[in-house]
Amino acid sequence: MLKKLALAAVVALGSTAAFADRDAGCGIGSQVWAGQSGKVPKILAATTNGLFANQLFGITFGTLGCSGTGTVTAQAVTFTNENAESLARDMAVGEGESLNVLAELLNIKAQDKARFFAVSKQNFAQIYSAENHDSLQVLASLQAVMAKDEVLKAYV
Repeated sequence: MLKKLALAAVVALGSTAAFADRDAGCGIGSQVWAGQSGKVPKILAATTNGLFANQLFGITFGTLGCSGTGTVTAQAVTFTNENAESLARDMAVGEGESLNVLAELLNIKAQDKARFFAVSKQNFAQIYSAENHDSLQVLASLQAVMAKDEVLKAYV
């Protein structure tokens, strides 16, 4: 039970990078200072988001700018954790059932799946590097790789 609670907390805190402003995350602060550029509005937005601790609410209900196609859901984390070996094998060859299921969980459209498979294969060593010891790190590396791709960056 404690592991599940810890996983939920990590997902809730770590997944804000996939939402709204990449620097400030999502939440009421990001809504108040939306459209403003520079360090000061970003710091104010992040501080407000942190003070009011509203990101979990926003992520749960898809409000406060906490929605989008690039979310790493708890389902994706759980799937990656429970299917680590087969997913790694599929990613290494660029095809397979596990990789297809992950693509579905990440909301990759059918027309972009071949690209997702190819990019995963080409960047396998980076995604499954020695530093990546758990599912969250693997998914974070995968999203970093996707963010560099012209087509797949739409899913991050």
